Amino acid sequence: MPDLVLHIGNKNYSSWSFRPWIALEAAGIPFTEHLVPFDFPAGNPAFRDLSPTGRVPVLHHGDVRVWESLAIIEYVADLFPGAGLWPRDIARRATARAISMEMLSGFRALRGACPMNIRRPRREIDLPDGVADDVARITAIWREALARSGGPFLFGAFSAADAMYAPVVNRFETYGLTADETALAYMERMKAHPAWRKWEAAARAEPWIVPEDEA
Repeated sequence: MPDLVLHIGNKNYSSWSFRPWIALEAAGIPFTEHLVPFDFPAGNPAFRDLSPTGRVPVLHHGDVRVWESLAIIEYVADLFPGAGLWPRDIARRATARAISMEMLSGFRALRGACPMNIRRPRREIDLPDGVADDVARITAIWREALARSGGPFLFGAFSAADAMYAPVVNRFETYGLTADETALAYMERMKAHPAWRKWEAAARAEPWIVPEDEA
């Protein structure tokens, strides 16, 4: 089987890169990481040579090219069905996919107001309309999933659903967006995961800095 090569952007800022990276890393799936740094707001022209969208992440597997975070995770789950990227139970798997798709397509107010920034000190900001609704919905998703699974992660063991919400954990923390005890406890478990710590250490060591008003 050809090697899996995951092309990603800056670890400090690239929430979309974080999702498939932590999914594969947490599942113990072997892959080669290729980081292509980008500058805000222009991006990096090199992305065009890697991805048909001109954006990262993108997975190369021999002649196969897979872009978009959730599509990458789905492709790798097909390659490694025993890795546990999705819950085994069909109903739980459907729910995990539904909330992952909700993350993929929604929460635009939160994304726009509170970009991921691993190195950002915790500091609250004035939030535009819609962010509080996004926070409430995400908190409800977490609370319901954890109540059903019993934890420690959304569907018991770490899964693709946790990976899809990993950047939100950083957003909730650095912008002080929640005081919900269930959410905070889940966030602490996420941040303690070895895959999270590995990404965080690399993000903090990166030399690229985006000014706060752009990040």
